[in-house]
Amino acid sequence: MSQSEVAQPADDTPVELDAPTAVAGAPKGSLWRDANFLTMWSGQALAQVGSQVTELAIPVLAVLLLHASELEVGLLNAAGVAAFLVVGLPAGAWIDRMRKRRVMIWADAVRAAALAALPLLWWAGVLEMWHLYAVALVVGVATVFFDVSYQSIIPSLVRKDQIAEANGKLEATRELANIAGPALGGWLVGLITAPFAILATVGTYIASFVALLRTRDHEEPRAADDRGPILREIGEGLRWVFGNPLLLRIVGTTGISNFASTMSFTLLPIFLLRTLGLTPEAMGVIFALGSVGGLAGAVATPHIVRCIGEARAIPASAIAFSVIACMLPLAATFPQLAFGLLVVQGFVASFTVLVYNITQVTFRQRITPGRLLGRMNASVRFCVWGVMPLAALLAGALGTWIGVVPTMWIGAAGQVLAALCVVVGPFWGMRELPDAEH
Repeated sequence: MSQSEVAQPADDTPVELDAPTAVAGAPKGSLWRDANFLTMWSGQALAQVGSQVTELAIPVLAVLLLHASELEVGLLNAAGVAAFLVVGLPAGAWIDRMRKRRVMIWADAVRAAALAALPLLWWAGVLEMWHLYAVALVVGVATVFFDVSYQSIIPSLVRKDQIAEANGKLEATRELANIAGPALGGWLVGLITAPFAILATVGTYIASFVALLRTRDHEEPRAADDRGPILREIGEGLRWVFGNPLLLRIVGTTGISNFASTMSFTLLPIFLLRTLGLTPEAMGVIFALGSVGGLAGAVATPHIVRCIGEARAIPASAIAFSVIACMLPLAATFPQLAFGLLVVQGFVASFTVLVYNITQVTFRQRITPGRLLGRMNASVRFCVWGVMPLAALLAGALGTWIGVVPTMWIGAAGQVLAALCVVVGPFWGMRELPDAEH
């Protein structure tokens, strides 16, 4: 999740060409007619499916094959997102100096190579937990660069009036991947074991790599004289994000929610596979069915925004995805109903998170100058994703100390509190969020 702001940059340097000018040659009308966007989109669709396979296969590998403890699972999850805390801020400044599509190409290559090492190590009989930590760290760093570039490239691919449509299509694809990926991952884990199921993800990252090579963007590289020291540029991105009170509240909700939800989801593989005794296939089906809500949310977001307004959609969706989080640990109280409760929880959470994400991401991209997109995204990711490795470590420690289910209840309570940042504030009194200042 990420945000943006409407104030001008801290200095008075000229703003880079914005989306309408930079993409003046893009086809008008629906993006279904834009072959260039469709090329990039198709590669991302495959990569999203592949990433979902690995998100299921690696925890199964750790919990069932390497017999990881709660603390080891916490360390593994922390390793996967530590890069957002460690390199998130400088990555944004570096990315704003580079062509974002090229960054994404290199990131795909690194992720594919790193993940390919796991089945090779397993086949050789030498795979250990520290290998998983190392691969998670490498993939995490590459993902930082990929994701910040990915969320910054849209204005250089489509016209400004197509940004919301592009975000909707990309998020809908992500949710389709969330539906197909876990089910496919569970099937592959059962068929060829978790280590070799990871090879499917390697193949999809290669497909994304090829699609990005064939995509053409209209990004204008920043002039050499429009570059300052890294620390100053990082500060500029942070000031851009925190200079707007609406964004400050959104970042607050997102960051607290991510911290709390990470506490729950870090221990989710142990909760499902050990506490509830489910199989990897059942785990995949739960994730897949729950993700249908995300697809529905992506489709419904434009209608919801038209009905209640862009501004009010943010607190309304935050209330829903925060409260429904309590149903996750509640499943342990009713083990006979656990499967159904988990599917409902996943559906409602995915639906409302997508409404929240599409709305605020579109807001961010709409008002941020092109020269600041990378730093803005990196600054937000640092704040809202940088808390996740800390939460994962805390979850591992608490899971060992007080148990899995009590730790997940603490996470659920934290998510409810997270919604207050946007529920108490100016959003209800507005209908539309502010546009860019010119």
